[in-house]
Amino acid sequence: MKLFLKVALFTLVVPGGVAVLVPFLLGGDRVVAGGAWLGLAVCLFALGIAIYLRAVWDFAMIGKGTPAPIDAPKRLVVRGIYRYSRNPLYVAMLLVVAGWAALFGTAVPLAYAVGLFVLYSLVIRFHEEPHLAREFGEEYEAYRRQVGRWLPRLRRR
Repeated sequence: MKLFLKVALFTLVVPGGVAVLVPFLLGGDRVVAGGAWLGLAVCLFALGIAIYLRAVWDFAMIGKGTPAPIDAPKRLVVRGIYRYSRNPLYVAMLLVVAGWAALFGTAVPLAYAVGLFVLYSLVIRFHEEPHLAREFGEEYEAYRRQVGRWLPRLRRR
């Protein structure tokens, strides 16, 4: 129960702020798009939320931790959604922000998503990956060789 509360608090503050509050405010007083744009927005929201929920589940159940750096998983999480992407939490938030862009039919949240992607890429490359390599050694290096940073790698048969 304590782990669930920590994950819920983190989710409310970080993804709630980054992927919900800021893009909503960037949309301003825009009218919600209709038709195909609305359908796209719903799909992006649903996919982003589903990926996020699975990723935090894997962090909690497999890694025994949360996405918060102060309570990171105790074990390297390489199963579940992490078999396909080394950074599904970031992917999920970017999908939700793209959903806001589709919902409002404006490029402002999309430009924000591009900025987030650049920021996430820098944090991953210069902080998270070196930290995980130090923390988990060869286990992380083997994982990194097999799983893409953002999207699943296509494997040859």
